[in-house]
Amino acid sequence: MSARPSNTHNLGPVDQIPFGEGRAFGVDGDQVAVFRLRDGSLRALSAVCPHKGGPIADGTIDQQVVVCPLHQHTFDLQTGCSTSGAEPLHTYDVHLDISRNIILRNEKDRSFN
Repeated sequence: MSARPSNTHNLGPVDQIPFGEGRAFGVDGDQVAVFRLRDGSLRALSAVCPHKGGPIADGTIDQQVVVCPLHQHTFDLQTGCSTSGAEPLHTYDVHLDISRNIILRNEKDRSFN
C-alpha cells in the first residue's frame, strides 16, 4: 500500500456532510468548505468569503453556486469565480476514496509541470 502524497488530506467520512450542505475543515492552516451536492458529488472552495469574511460553508447551495450567508455574494462551485463581483475563491480537487472518505488535494502544494 503506497502512502498518500503530503498535499493530499483525508477529511473523514462523507456522511458527516448531509446532502445539499457544506462543512468547513482546517487544512494546512487554511479553512476549506466542502459541499456535498444533492446528486452526491463534492466541491471544495476557500471557506472564507473575500468580501467580509463570511462563512462560505454555511451558505445556501444549488448544483452550480454557493451564496455567502452574510451579504449574498455568489460563487461558482466549479471555478470559485464570483457571479456578483467579489474576488474569486480558491478551489480544491476533492473526491471520495474506496472507503467513502473525503480526499482533498491542496492545490497550493502542487509543483509546476
